[in-house]
Amino acid sequence: MRKNLNTKLAVIVVTILVCIYGIVGLPKSKDELLKNLAQNLRLGLDLKGGSHLILQVQVQDAAKAEADGTIERLKEELKKAAIDFADIDRNDPATVEDTDKIQINVKGIPAVKTGEFRTLVADRVPAWVLTPVNASEYRMTMRPSEMLALKQNTVKTSIETIDNRINGLGLTEPVVRQHGRADAEFEIEVQLPGVDDPARVKSIMQTAAVLELYEVKGGPYPSQEQALSQHGGVLPFNTKMVRSVRTEASESWYLLSRIPVITGRDLRGARPGQDEFRKWQVGFTLTQEAAGRFGRFTEPNIGNRLAIVLDNQVKLAPTIQAKLTDEARITNLSNEQEASDLALVLRAGALPAGLVPRAESSVGPSLGADSIHQGIVSGLAGLAAVVLVMLVYYKKSGINAVLALVLNTIILIAALSYFQATLTLPGIAGIILTIGMAVDSNVLIFERIREELRTGKTIVAAVDAGFAKAWWTIVDTHVTTIVSCAFLFLFGSGPVKGFAVTLVIGLVANVFTAVFVSKVIFDFELSGKRQPVALSI
Repeated sequence: MRKNLNTKLAVIVVTILVCIYGIVGLPKSKDELLKNLAQNLRLGLDLKGGSHLILQVQVQDAAKAEADGTIERLKEELKKAAIDFADIDRNDPATVEDTDKIQINVKGIPAVKTGEFRTLVADRVPAWVLTPVNASEYRMTMRPSEMLALKQNTVKTSIETIDNRINGLGLTEPVVRQHGRADAEFEIEVQLPGVDDPARVKSIMQTAAVLELYEVKGGPYPSQEQALSQHGGVLPFNTKMVRSVRTEASESWYLLSRIPVITGRDLRGARPGQDEFRKWQVGFTLTQEAAGRFGRFTEPNIGNRLAIVLDNQVKLAPTIQAKLTDEARITNLSNEQEASDLALVLRAGALPAGLVPRAESSVGPSLGADSIHQGIVSGLAGLAAVVLVMLVYYKKSGINAVLALVLNTIILIAALSYFQATLTLPGIAGIILTIGMAVDSNVLIFERIREELRTGKTIVAAVDAGFAKAWWTIVDTHVTTIVSCAFLFLFGSGPVKGFAVTLVIGLVANVFTAVFVSKVIFDFELSGKRQPVALSI
């Protein structure tokens, strides 16, 4: 019996040590202890302060990009199949609500090639539905299932890209997820606890980081009008005008090929650095397939210019000095931060669509400190009231309940640390509610023991019977509460989920402390007496 009790005591001691290690680690000084505590106990936006953003994904941009890619593939396939056409273009939906209206217009298909054209579209671009407008013109619209998948994938990819960019900044516990409001169509919620430079972070998140390399056909021109005047007022076939990065003094325009040689999807990596003149730059490497394509383009174009276009602005237009394959660089960046931020967004990938801020709010650190203070005060007040009642009503047995309650709190905080969960104000409410649930379990057990003592059982028998009979009642109340928390977690928003997680962890810890730990304390107290005749309860 004594050996079994020693084993149980060892389990409790080991549990306490593991929990303390999870909370504060192995500090060598007071400063290190406070540092470890701050790192292990992660505070949410409402406690630590920071920024909260709601961004709407402009899914129409992804639809237009998909249509542009389809147009280029279709042109190539039509040329291969020797099917003539006059023009292929698309409309320009401007809002999220107009995304489903995206369409591709095909003009000038010969009547004798109609069958071949229909077959080619069905085989090569099956995501689009072909509808004849007249004998030589057709309209293509995206299938509803494909459009839905495109929208969902655009939002998902945007979340992943933003998350990668924010994590690359080393922020503590950022939250990036789809907004949970029923009327929030294609919206992303971003929480940035402890951010001291929200403007920079927002700029990095919203930067599209679309990198493209184009062949330069002409320029720079001081204005679009002058560029057009040199080509008879009409742009040459398969070209487009792109403005260079604007300076305070002037702006300039370049005439570029419409189809890029390299895009951001071809990137394998990007890194900041300095050139031989100590000016900041970003070097990037290409995939194997893109490197071969880049080499085949640059070799016959030595002496011609290549435009590096970032977010639809010409960053540089250098002359090709030699054959290039898997490496290139963007030079003349203003400072180290610009180089680091650009490399970061290039590595994280380009956003599939633009982002428009819908709401922005900030929580100051002083407000977060007030929330922590008020939460701690309310928790301590509740704890003090519970301890007082337990000691007055259950006498020395109340000490048993208090020890179990303290251990419950330690286990709960340690679990949040080990799981890297974020503690929010609703989470503190969950901790306070856990205190009440823990005391409720002790009350059930103690009242059961009192009932057994009234029937005339010995103290040891009454304690054993009290714990045994209260066990299933405790399990029943805890399981029903955990089921409720599961629904809160599945269908609730962020703060509600935090409350549910904290409460569930507290309930699981309570089963261990109220039943196992409390019983061991009773057994330890009674084991030192041969025939206990009284129990302070």
